[in-house]
Amino acid sequence: MRNIWLLFVFCLVATANAGAANKDERLEVVLTLTAASATQTGVAGSTLPAPIEVQAKLVSGSPAADVTLVLREYQLMPTILVSKAAPELGGHLLSLKTDASGKASAYLQLAYGIGAGHAYIEVAASDPKYVLAGKPARVEFTAAPVDSGMATWYLWGVMGMCVVTLIGCFLLTGSILKRPVGSAEMQEVNKAISTAAAGFFNVQYRWIAYMSIPMAVLLYFVYLCREQSASDPKISKSVMGALIGFDFLLGATCSAISGFVGMWVSIRANIRVAQAAHNINGFDDSLQLAIRSGAVAGFLVVALSACGISFLFMVLMGMGASYFQPQQIPMLIVGYGFGASFVALFAQLGGGIYTKAADVGADIVGKIEGRLAEDDLRNPAVVADLVGDNVGDCAGRGADLFESISAENIGAMILAGTLASQARPIIENPYPFIMFPLIIRVIGIICSFIGIIGVHGKRQTEEELPLVQGQAKAQDPMDCLTRGYGITVVLATFAMIALCWYMLNPALFPAAWWHFAICGIIGIWTSYAFVFITVYYTDFKYEPVRRIAESSKTGHGTNVITGLAVGMESTSAPVVVIATAILSSFWLGNLSGLVDENNVPVGGLFGIAVATMGMLSPAAFILAMDTFGPITDNAGGICEMGKAPPEARAICDRMDAVGNTTKALTKGYAIGSAALAAFLLFAAYMDEVAAYTNTPFGSVNLAVPEVFTGALIGAGLIFLFSALAIRAVGATAEIIIEDVRAQWDAKPGILEFKDVPDYQSCVEKAQAGALKHMILPGLLSVAVPIVVGLVFRAVGAYTDRPNLGAEVSAGLLMVGTITGILMALFLNNGGGAWDNAKKYIESGGLGENHRHKGCLTHAAAVTGDTVGDPCKDTAGPSIHVLIKLLATVTLVIGPLYLNKVAVYSSD
Repeated sequence: MRNIWLLFVFCLVATANAGAANKDERLEVVLTLTAASATQTGVAGSTLPAPIEVQAKLVSGSPAADVTLVLREYQLMPTILVSKAAPELGGHLLSLKTDASGKASAYLQLAYGIGAGHAYIEVAASDPKYVLAGKPARVEFTAAPVDSGMATWYLWGVMGMCVVTLIGCFLLTGSILKRPVGSAEMQEVNKAISTAAAGFFNVQYRWIAYMSIPMAVLLYFVYLCREQSASDPKISKSVMGALIGFDFLLGATCSAISGFVGMWVSIRANIRVAQAAHNINGFDDSLQLAIRSGAVAGFLVVALSACGISFLFMVLMGMGASYFQPQQIPMLIVGYGFGASFVALFAQLGGGIYTKAADVGADIVGKIEGRLAEDDLRNPAVVADLVGDNVGDCAGRGADLFESISAENIGAMILAGTLASQARPIIENPYPFIMFPLIIRVIGIICSFIGIIGVHGKRQTEEELPLVQGQAKAQDPMDCLTRGYGITVVLATFAMIALCWYMLNPALFPAAWWHFAICGIIGIWTSYAFVFITVYYTDFKYEPVRRIAESSKTGHGTNVITGLAVGMESTSAPVVVIATAILSSFWLGNLSGLVDENNVPVGGLFGIAVATMGMLSPAAFILAMDTFGPITDNAGGICEMGKAPPEARAICDRMDAVGNTTKALTKGYAIGSAALAAFLLFAAYMDEVAAYTNTPFGSVNLAVPEVFTGALIGAGLIFLFSALAIRAVGATAEIIIEDVRAQWDAKPGILEFKDVPDYQSCVEKAQAGALKHMILPGLLSVAVPIVVGLVFRAVGAYTDRPNLGAEVSAGLLMVGTITGILMALFLNNGGGAWDNAKKYIESGGLGENHRHKGCLTHAAAVTGDTVGDPCKDTAGPSIHVLIKLLATVTLVIGPLYLNKVAVYSSD
């Protein structure tokens, strides 16, 4: 399989001796030529170059012999792209000298045009005492197209698996919708939630569409303005701009679909989970229904990402090898990732503002001022709070993880293409390396499916059934979810080993596959470490959350101080895990045996890419656990407002407490994967600049004042973005609080169940605030990196530093990413710890004297919870998207930051 992409190999052995010369003075020449790409057709029939890899090795029986390689064309016009001497039209000379062992070698890259014909290489000894049969040794070869059949099979396999997954999601959804929906009161509550959620989603995404379409048009004109380089596909600027714009819109559309499906399933599953809690085995029934409802969103998001990328790759490959080399195609799909990030940022930001403004408003007025229970129907903001769980945690997180998976797949494919081009001897078949991220993604769906089946509680007969609240406490839902996740991780580990052996096992590098397999295993268990660390800092079974709860006994200030300390402390362990994963996978990749023409290891970055793919293997299961949270939260609210029996509410409350932890661990997982994804995209950007300028670009010098300034701007952008997001929650929450107070003043009978609150009023205010405040931070995130790059490009032109814009943008991207990772970890974990500290107190963890509404301990816990709400559900998750958006927008717009490129002209 690994040799089917070898287009042709010609070997020639020429021998000669010099008259009466000694046999030791005989010169032996061995040439091996390998075509790595097909001919290319340009615009309007123009002749364009496409590379053939040429490896020439010369062996001499006598040391220090001079040998000359001469490259000439015959009906073709070759150009040397990579060599140790400058190219010459019509021929090329490269003088070599053998070493002490009598050996010399050279690596050349020949480019040929579209015209029919062939070319040849001559080898001659410069020393007159050497004679090669009276004339130079000569090897002729003819251009032939690349057979891309195996890549097509890979793509059809991925798309076929995605179609099967979509069919499975459809059938699973049908089985969920057949479950009973409960009493009329429960249905009335659910109708209010679903109507408001759908209404906000429609308005929000209409606004996002209004911004996305002009952005796609802008990208088209950006590509018309940028110069084409020698590393670009040989197509016109207008065609390339149209491709990038189409990619952007497709990625944006798929991201929107991902968010919609998560919300659509949630608002239909919540009432069914609430009703399932009424059953004899209510714990197991509601647990399985909630996680399988979440699995619909998880499976569909992963499948949609892989399917979209595969479709684009197949379309571009179908345009013919006359336009693209395999290694160039991933760079043309970056618009897909940019579109996904663009939509995800506004979805996550708008949904986060909505959900937390409603939550904060409902808690401050309801719990502190009104001393009402969670989800009390006398609270006018309670429906808006329940709606927010769907539009923020489901729709927002679905779009978030979709763009994470898409960006990481594309980044890994770009690095795979770079690796295939750099390795010497060349990797004869680049497609397995480039297709690897997509294959491992769909294999991860299978592993996650088996893990989902493994999530269940202990079934009990009616005689064995414990008391009402006892059943909820008898089994821990987190233990059941952890078991399913463990099954997924173990299966993903074996799948990673098998797939690395099958796909990353080139004949010339027999040790590569197991090095990369270990990299993948490191990534898989990095995800497990992130989940464990997040659970430790956010679950009230562990010391950090209980520390916050204890501090609540002494008041509001100590609760906030302790929560801040826990959030800051929680960043240290993930940093160690990320650093260990990056360094170990990089070192293993470098030990894989893959080296360039200078014998320098080149597998390190791809090792990190494989680790990232490993970390994303259980993504479908993780997203299912995330959607589990808002489903169970809504189920508890529906039970409370729908006057369900206390045993059903007890089960849903326990599920809800675990749901807070699953939402927190999903955020931890998302920021961990975002960190590795941002590193991949950063490396891809460095490779892009190097290719465009035809000069090395492997480091960023922060000692340069302009670069340091860009880095400072990147860090400042994270803080400004977070401030705007948190301020938006506060401003919108103030409006909701005032509305609730006004309703209670106007209708005092609400608190006595004599009047019905106007729930729609708070819903409308939350919606208006979210839509109003999401625009500025979103557009700022896109505009800042573009403006910085263009400004410093102008500075570079004035100071004769053509790459300054790219260098400053790299500094912004690097430090902005690092700052964003730490900020997101702090906000996510600190907010989650505050939330569960309140739930620990309400569950009686500190005793009955501290759990009742109105006491100091509970009021302080509510204060901490409201402080943490915009941190963990608005600013923190939005930063996940922001750091990848910075990378994708820089990758797409990056060539504009350069004043000088290795230009290719299509004229």
